[in-house]
Amino acid sequence: MLRRLGSRWVRKVAILLTLVMILLVGVAPALASAISTKIPIDLLVFVPCANGGAGEIVELTGTLNDVFNLTFDNAGGIHVKGHDNPQGISGVGLTTGTKYQGTGVTQFEFNAKFGIEETDINNFRMIGQGPGNNLLVHENFHVTVNANGTLTVFHDNFSIECK
Repeated sequence: MLRRLGSRWVRKVAILLTLVMILLVGVAPALASAISTKIPIDLLVFVPCANGGAGEIVELTGTLNDVFNLTFDNAGGIHVKGHDNPQGISGVGLTTGTKYQGTGVTQFEFNAKFGIEETDINNFRMIGQGPGNNLLVHENFHVTVNANGTLTVFHDNFSIECK
């Protein structure tokens, strides 16, 4: 849960910083901008189905490729679409030495004018050697806050599956 909140916070900070940078260089309304970044990854992930069901921590390293499309419309709205995918992310279980590959894709969309709307779809997989130690994480998330600041929609469907 903390990792999910942390990744959302990092993404929102990245979006905010991107908006500030673009505004500082004088982007006019009704313009679009694409931004692509590569983020080095070095993190620990607990895989509960590894090690015969006892679980283990896997250290992952590699690169996360992020592509953002930012659009300002003529009505004063801001629209951000993003696509994240791991590239060459791999790791080793710290207990068993089992090798893992990190795969998946996250897509998100954020719209703001007088209120905000955000939708995220996340599919992340840790694919391990041998049977029974693959971790599948899936999340559909949506939130809408109206112009008065009232939360009108909140949906978070989160699942973890071992195969």
